[in-house]
Amino acid sequence: MPKMKNAKILIMATNGFEQSELQVPLKELRDAGATVHVATLDGKAIKGWDQSDWGESVDGDLKISDVNVDDYIALVLPGGQINPDILRADETAVQKVRDFVAGDKIVAAICHAPWLLIEAGVVKGREMTSYHSIRTDLKNAGANVVDKDVAISNGIITSRSPDDLPAFVAKIIEEVNEGEHSRDVAA
Repeated sequence: MPKMKNAKILIMATNGFEQSELQVPLKELRDAGATVHVATLDGKAIKGWDQSDWGESVDGDLKISDVNVDDYIALVLPGGQINPDILRADETAVQKVRDFVAGDKIVAAICHAPWLLIEAGVVKGREMTSYHSIRTDLKNAGANVVDKDVAISNGIITSRSPDDLPAFVAKIIEEVNEGEHSRDVAA
């Protein structure tokens, strides 16, 4: 059973990520003992969106195209409107999401980030939540949409907004401590 101190977790994002939805998991997962890397499209720093204007930058550790899924136990996808919209148009990023799910890795998406899960074709039959404005997108893609702070379905964690970050990060830590999950049947 992997513990947080042995866990390697990837955050995948680009410019326009919701500031708190990247920085809070990054800090709290590191504080819990995990090694956390940030993958960006070019491996360089990315700039956040802080509620109504551009925010702080976060350094990238590697390019999304260089990510080896087998190196990680979990993938975290921060939201914001801009970040997931750019990433869902990038086939390499979408394929990495598919690879994490196919590899029975934990995948956690908050706010608008479930757009990436929709694009990757991994939402059908799963209980999921998201920011209210994209719930119809999730429903149309076949998800069982719920309105609660955190939903989990066979190792895929979703949350609605920055207000849900405490429950979101706690669920990631819980799932990492439980280890990898087989996803033969969507719950």
